[in-house]
Amino acid sequence: MRSADLDARLALAKDIAREGGAMMLSSLNNRTNAPVHKFKGAHDYITETDGAVEKMVRSRITAAFPADSFLGEETVDDKAAARYGRDIWVVDPIDGTANFARGVPHFCISVAFVRDGRTELGVVYDPVHDELYVARRGQGATRNGKPIRVSGIGDIRQCIVEAGWSLRVPNEKYLAVVEGLYRAGAQVRRAGSGTLGLAYVADGRSDAYCELHINSWDALAALLLVEEAGGYVNDFLANDGLRHGNPVLGCTPAIKDTLLRAMKLQA
Repeated sequence: MRSADLDARLALAKDIAREGGAMMLSSLNNRTNAPVHKFKGAHDYITETDGAVEKMVRSRITAAFPADSFLGEETVDDKAAARYGRDIWVVDPIDGTANFARGVPHFCISVAFVRDGRTELGVVYDPVHDELYVARRGQGATRNGKPIRVSGIGDIRQCIVEAGWSLRVPNEKYLAVVEGLYRAGAQVRRAGSGTLGLAYVADGRSDAYCELHINSWDALAALLLVEEAGGYVNDFLANDGLRHGNPVLGCTPAIKDTLLRAMKLQA
């Protein structure tokens, strides 16, 4: 794999992440005091900014790499599905849309590049805090250019675990995971962005992120961050996770067995 090939894609990923972040901030700063909330599902917010950011990202990628496929949250591309295993960009224009829609400053853009069924590049940008997370396979993970590492904490009783929630899984299963984590002694939280939840694991700000089902655009970029920061991640792309999603776990390695048991997953 030619280095220049990925160099160019990584440079583009960072540029479009920052441009998308600027669009989010502009929209956030111009929001009304009482916005009308729109939903595409019971708890699934949608905003005009989601579509605008994804349109910008897709057009920039298509102009630079017209042979590449694109899989985005707002515009699922059949071409990408047909070409699974080749060159695919996987993008969430706003992860944490419910936070964004309500003016809560915890959301981001996620850009991943997958080649031959393996994530090679991951870029996550939090525009509110101007934090750009970048990972390239085999070259580590950074925040604003500085290397990051998982926390390395080995005692679950000292750990902070974020447990994501999804309507795609029965509440009883989610509650069982949370109960298992509390019984193990972990501190459990939920902040509303799976991408940032995983990025914070990579950055040592928390010790694990787990969710019983998440879509690929919410997870792939940040999972590479965790992996390159020395953490454990499950095989998310197994069983066509690219198109259908999967359970997700990213954590400091010493606590993975406890998390796997709580989620009833195999390593």
